[in-house]
Amino acid sequence: MPAAPSNPPPLKIVITAEHASAKFGGEAILPVHYFRLLRSRGYDAWLVTHGRTRAELEEAFPGERDRIFYVPDTWVHRVLWRLGRLLPHSVDLLTFTAISHLYTGVKARRIVRRLIREKGANLVHQPIPVSPREPSVMHGLGVPVVIGPMNGNMDWPPGFGHHDSFFTHAMLGLVRVFAGAFHILFPGKGRAAALLVANERTRRALVRRLQGKVVVFPENGVDLRVWRSEPPVHDVSKVAKFVFLGRLESFKGVEYALRALAIARERANIDFEIVGDGVARPGIERLIAELRLGDRVNMAGWMTQAEAANRLAAADVMLMPSLRDCGGAVVLEAMASALPVIATAWGGPMDYLDSSCGVLVPAPDPDSFVRGLAEAMVRLATDPSLRDQLGQAGRRRVLAEFDWERKMDYMLKVYRAVQVGEPVPEFVSPVVPAAGPEAAVVR
Repeated sequence: MPAAPSNPPPLKIVITAEHASAKFGGEAILPVHYFRLLRSRGYDAWLVTHGRTRAELEEAFPGERDRIFYVPDTWVHRVLWRLGRLLPHSVDLLTFTAISHLYTGVKARRIVRRLIREKGANLVHQPIPVSPREPSVMHGLGVPVVIGPMNGNMDWPPGFGHHDSFFTHAMLGLVRVFAGAFHILFPGKGRAAALLVANERTRRALVRRLQGKVVVFPENGVDLRVWRSEPPVHDVSKVAKFVFLGRLESFKGVEYALRALAIARERANIDFEIVGDGVARPGIERLIAELRLGDRVNMAGWMTQAEAANRLAAADVMLMPSLRDCGGAVVLEAMASALPVIATAWGGPMDYLDSSCGVLVPAPDPDSFVRGLAEAMVRLATDPSLRDQLGQAGRRRVLAEFDWERKMDYMLKVYRAVQVGEPVPEFVSPVVPAAGPEAAVVR
């Protein structure tokens, strides 16, 4: 290996992403943070993304309009979107949506090549799509490419397989069989200088032939300017305020939280606010009526990040009963707000939570899951001191490990390493002292 240059040129970084938005939710916010932080630290950086969020980005970055480039929406995008709506969501993600992402990527690649040629960009970072199975067209650019952190390779807990139809299972299996062929046609991930994955589960889904190093690095972070903590109020007589924050889809598990509330309300004084919207809302509203929870549940609808942060700051407990969440950034946002979190012991939340800062509820089958949720809800609703203990431990963990500023510190080390051809440093998670009892895990 040739020696690294003693005085490498300044980093000039292109962030390229299928979409970039603080309003879309989910992975769309990741490229926004990378671009924001690079520019706030004075780095030459550009953002290349789809034009669907142009109005939002121009409002968010009024002084950076000459640094943001857009792939226009075309009839191809619209046709693929309409076709995808005919399929189950999980199948669409790996078929028509993935094809749409590739089409956007091909057009974005032309813009990226122009920025390399005309602006001297010397590194490309593609943070999304986060799916490890989606191929990338970002290769052959003449500069190092960093991809990730990726997060995926999720399935339902074994006792919840009924959520997918036989057709969905068959289609997903077929798509996964042919996924390798797409990575041969579009070998960006195989040729990347560095691949970042959120966990070992995701690493197992990567293509086999990789040139760059694979490093485990958390996908999500927290913007501590938005998500803040409020001093806890210890009043055992007041109603305990539980909150759910997220899209309303079947895999989010809100129906199980409602069934648990119907049990828990017999032993604890609990109100439950559901912040978000989505295709599952009508079914959730019917279940609220069926369980006679109308006096205990508030359907608050979609909110901006700032509005949602205010709701978290006023709550006592975050409830995250998702059954198929690879990431779960809302768990970190609740922890940053010093809220204890009740979450499913499956998937993304297990990357963030342990017994020091929350309650992980196993989901071996629907009935056991509901009972476990109910028990956890009663326990936290009736013990303000435990809520405070877990919440403060969660905030300490976020400050140490998931603050976006700290994440950017590590990402810059990755950029510099691949720029000069040095080994990518491992991400070392800070050691956070446990502050909660082991009994906080429901077994």
